[in-house]
Amino acid sequence: MPDIGGSTRLYAVLGDPVAQVRAPGLLNPVFARLGLDAVLFPVHAPADRFGAIISGLQLISNLDGLLITVPHKFDACRYADELSPAAALVGSTNAMRREPDGRWYGDNFDGAGFVAGLRSAGHDPRGKRVFLAGAGGAGTAIAAALLGAGAAHLSVFDPDPDRLSALTDRLDRSAPGRATGSGAPRLHDADVAVNATPLGLNPGDPLPFAPHRLPAGAVVADIVMRPRETELLRKAASLGLSVHHGIHMLDHQVALYRRFFRLDP
Repeated sequence: MPDIGGSTRLYAVLGDPVAQVRAPGLLNPVFARLGLDAVLFPVHAPADRFGAIISGLQLISNLDGLLITVPHKFDACRYADELSPAAALVGSTNAMRREPDGRWYGDNFDGAGFVAGLRSAGHDPRGKRVFLAGAGGAGTAIAAALLGAGAAHLSVFDPDPDRLSALTDRLDRSAPGRATGSGAPRLHDADVAVNATPLGLNPGDPLPFAPHRLPAGAVVADIVMRPRETELLRKAASLGLSVHHGIHMLDHQVALYRRFFRLDP
């Protein structure tokens, strides 16, 4: 356990819900290994109070960084004084740091972490046809990263037509003709199918898409980290499909967070 005292530097992870977050269990040991007097703690930030909560946290003088999770990644951009090119491209942020002059800088590592996790498991998206469920904060970052990694085509499904249109418009500007949006999941020709929605966090959630409609040999990836074995992944495995767990995305973000928060000596 960290030895918290008056000189401890603070980092917070904000979400609604927040019980599922795994970042404290990964980053607090990093602080300890590096000999840093710092701690990352979870903050349950209901959506209707998010602005007041993040603004209050940013006023704390010994708070150096924020991680942002569902459903706040779009809204959090409003509380950054500057965004990285990646965060500006997708319009969402999942990490913010306090600069030496007190300004807040936002970046997004969901996409880079997800693609790195896929590649480390032997599922390089280059040249593949990818289906993505979810045009939210994580989905936008993952979509851009998949296209940046050379995916041949990306089909995005989201039940919110405005959110879907906003994402596909962004993608078409950066990767013309390689991404399409659909009001229904397009699964029949997907090499990789990704759940980038919160469905699976809670018992009884419906499946984000029907894995039995995927072709043999497809890979099913989920970004939900807890539970590790979501119903989607259990169903896909029972059909003989390869599965890719959500924790891989966070595991491969840890090194990115270390550099972003300037934790390395």
